[in-house]
Amino acid sequence: MKILKTMLITLSLFGLFSDASAQLKTGATVPDFSLQDQDNHTFRLSEALAKGPVVVYFYPKDDTPGCTKEACSFRDSFAAFTDAGAQVVGISSDDVASHKKFAEKHNLPFTLLADEKNEVRKLFGVPKTMMLPGRVTYVLDRKGTVVHQFNSMTQATQHVDEALAAIKKL
Repeated sequence: MKILKTMLITLSLFGLFSDASAQLKTGATVPDFSLQDQDNHTFRLSEALAKGPVVVYFYPKDDTPGCTKEACSFRDSFAAFTDAGAQVVGISSDDVASHKKFAEKHNLPFTLLADEKNEVRKLFGVPKTMMLPGRVTYVLDRKGTVVHQFNSMTQATQHVDEALAAIKKL
């Protein structure tokens, strides 16, 4: 037991596991933020929320298998989100040029934001999983309150199902 405890402490010191207790939970209000999108335009959360609910999904990296599957799933369900008055926003630490290439390659009709310094990821408290940036989706109502969140690295397409179900309840 002592060895296991020592191993877990060592792993956490090296950032292999992240404390999910800092993660924004249902009922929390998200502070306003701004980042550059794939077209190098400034996106402000407050301006997006003025138009309706926002689905914010954090993903590890552009054009990797799981992230591509997730993004294409959001793309394929995009009409359902817009019909419900919701916007979809993807965020990773990739730069604007990478997001532009990723969006064009996969015909992504939604906003991708470049969080190169991981400031917004930290603002939301998105945990790491085995050294990788986490995959977490948040559904925000018009007031910026988290009404639903889903955290899973392996169930990339379930993020869309979870978000759609939450949007339909608003």
